[in-house]
Formats: sequence, structure tokens, C-alpha cells
Amino acid sequence: MITVVEANSKKLLKDFVKFPFKLYKNNPYWVPPLIADEMETFDKTKNPAFSNAEAYFYLALKNNEIVGRIAAIINWDEVNNQQKRKVRFGWWETIDDIEVTKVLLEKVYELGRKNNLEYVEGPMGFSNLDKVGVVTEGFDEIGSMITWYNFPYYKEHLEKLGYVKEKEYLENKFTFDAVHPDTFMKMQELIKKRYELTPVNFTSTKEIMPYVDEMFDLFNSSYSKLSSFVAINDVQKEYFKKKYISFINPEYIKFILDKNKKIISFSIVMPSFSEALQKANGKLFPFGLFHLLNAKKNSKDVLFYLIGVEPEYQSKGVTAIVFAEYYKTFKEKGIKNCIRTPELEDNHAIHNIWKHFNPVIFRRRRTYKKDLL
Repeated sequence: MITVVEANSKKLLKDFVKFPFKLYKNNPYWVPPLIADEMETFDKTKNPAFSNAEAYFYLALKNNEIVGRIAAIINWDEVNNQQKRKVRFGWWETIDDIEVTKVLLEKVYELGRKNNLEYVEGPMGFSNLDKVGVVTEGFDEIGSMITWYNFPYYKEHLEKLGYVKEKEYLENKFTFDAVHPDTFMKMQELIKKRYELTPVNFTSTKEIMPYVDEMFDLFNSSYSKLSSFVAINDVQKEYFKKKYISFINPEYIKFILDKNKKIISFSIVMPSFSEALQKANGKLFPFGLFHLLNAKKNSKDVLFYLIGVEPEYQSKGVTAIVFAEYYKTFKEKGIKNCIRTPELEDNHAIHNIWKHFNPVIFRRRRTYKKDLL
């Protein structure tokens, strides 16, 4: 018999966080999160996502052993401001038993029906900066710190339970050796002169901080038309600023300013921490921090995390300036592989940015939807 309990204590939340470590033990493609970071994510007193969302965390047990987990989430900004009457599910993990998936999802349905919501979608987190999607292709590729990994049967469970594809995401990569600077070097000089634009590079986190709020405002405006987008509020800006900006190499953050010193484009790249996180196995101490700092300094793989362009400058070649700046940085650091984070299949603007680099799709993932009515 399968029972479900709410993870409503620190001990049960830690069980919730640690379950995937058992499920994916010795899996070469799964990238474990830091346990302390996950615990903070689910702490309503620390994570500002709870200022506009509510979430409940559940564990499935069989013979007194944990066999699955799920988070049931409502993003109230999405429901009230965008009129998307949706309950989300995320952080879903399960053994290969569809009955476990079924009882966990029932908890999500209960939350949705209690609040008169119309459909369920997942897996997804609180906001656009959380992980998203079930892997449907590319199971033999290592994951990243900003994506979920899962076994092939996850897709089968959802489809057998009547779920249909809602959004498709693509993950691409290309080698730095394959990048030919001629495609953007000449163009970027013309674009800078035509629109009076100036690239800004950084050598310290302190230099970046005065720009961060404006960067998040640009993030909201540049992604606002995407079907899945929910804006980041001021409280979340402060949280992300403190938690993440200092973790990113300052030379991997690029801004483009107009003649009035306003940011019209930004890009954030991170070194790949995948292998370092596997070595850390969820813990910063005693050796996890060393592995992460070593990756930050020496990783030859980079992850394109975010890129945004002010709507009025989109399709005007501004990204050529961004690429020119990264080309110089990557060449100096000996970067070998460039990896792109999940991008919506229908985000044609972002795909056009990369077309000259001959990217290869190495993984696909999707969110699934089911009506509650």
C-alpha cells in the first residue's frame, strides 16, 4: 500500500531533498544539488518566491520506505495577473511505479480543485528562474546545476495518466573551436556605431552590483511575451542578487549600454559545475567547496544561462556585440564547449541568435498538462 505524507517538518523536508540521492545513486548523468541550497529553496522564511506563491511538499511511502516526492505549487501572480488558472507540480521524483506517480499527483489535483483552478502543468518550479521540464530525449548526457534529470519512464507515467505535451524545450551545444569570429566581428563594429552602443565588461562582483536591478527589469521586459513567463518581483530581485551574482565569474557577465548609459542587453554565462557538484554529492564541506571553486576557475565548459535584449533592439544585431566580447574572454580562458540552457521550442528569436554557430540539439524536455475539470 502506498501512503502520502506532507513534508511539513525540517526532518521530512530533508528527507524530501535527499530522496533523489538514493534514486540516482551512481547515475553518471544526474547532477546533485547542494542540500543546503535545496533546504533554503523550500524555506518559506527565506525564499521570496513564497511572497506570491504557495507550495506543499509530499512524500510517497511504500512499506515505510520513501518511493517518491512532489511539490504542489500555485503561483498567484500567474493566476491573478495573467488569468492562467493553473496549479503547478515540480521537484517530482519517483521509482518506476505508476501508482506512486498517481497518488502524488492526486495531491496536486486537490490543491488545484480547492482553489477552483482549471488545469495542472509540470514539472516546473515557482518561477522562470527555476528548473523546468521532464527529459524526453538525451538521457545519456550529463545534466547541469540548473536542470532536472530523470529516467525515461517519467514521460511514460504522465502520458499513461492522460497528460499531453504543453511546452517543448531544447538544449543545444557547440564547440568553441567551431565559432568563426568573422560572422560577428565586423557586424558588431557597425552596430556599435549605428546605435551608439558600448559594451561593458567586469573584473569584480562589486562593479556589477549597481547594474543588477536594471538588469532584472530588462529580463522582465525582454521575456514578457513568452507563453511561460512570470515577471520577477522586487523581493525576488534582492534574493537572486545576494544568492547568485557573487557565484558567477564577473568576466562572464556582459552588458551593452546605449548613449544614455541604459542597459539594452545583458548576458550571463556560468562555468559548468556539473562534475564538481557530482564530486561534492550535495555537501559543501569538507571538500565540496574546493571542487566548486576549482570549477569556477578552471572549467573549460560554459553554460549560457540568460541573454536578454530590450524589445526595441531585438533583431538589430545587438547580440553580435555580446558574442564579440565573449569570444575574447573565452579565447583567453581556453574554453572548449558552449552549452545553452533549456529554450522554448517556439522561441524563434533566441534560436536565430545562435544559427551561425552550428549548434547541436543534445536534449529535449517538456512540460505536461492535464485539465482538472
